[in-house]
Amino acid sequence: MEKNYEIERKFLVKYLPEDLEHYTCHNIVQAYISTDPTIRIRKLDESYILTVKSSGLIKRQEYEMEITAGQFEKLKDKTEGYTIAKKRYIIPLEDGLKAELDIYYGDLAGFMNVEVEFPDMKKAVLFTPPDWFGQEVTQDKRYTNGSMSKYGVPKN
Repeated sequence: MEKNYEIERKFLVKYLPEDLEHYTCHNIVQAYISTDPTIRIRKLDESYILTVKSSGLIKRQEYEMEITAGQFEKLKDKTEGYTIAKKRYIIPLEDGLKAELDIYYGDLAGFMNVEVEFPDMKKAVLFTPPDWFGQEVTQDKRYTNGSMSKYGVPKN
């Protein structure tokens, strides 16, 4: 992957893959200090991360820094909008790729999406999603977590 870049495509979920309990699962709680530029705090299981992302949809610069639980709690007071809570399942795909299936609870309960990160733009463009993936929403800003933290789940 290009240094400090994230290349990903995002999809809705047509149906859940079987045997979810067999895949690695992470509990994520995240909130946004700003959505323009994107400044996010995240609790991933027992680690805490501050992330800054550039604008863009399929390819963005991304910087991450570990923070302490205390720093996370102090920064949480500075966030706006909904706090996002989700379970993330890591599901292996072909060519060494991984699907990150997010099942939301709390304020966004019932929503699901799946993302795939790519090492380069060529692989991203050539990717054929598995059947359980639904409509692609990579280019729809309403489906970014930052937007959903402000406006909730998009109404189609």
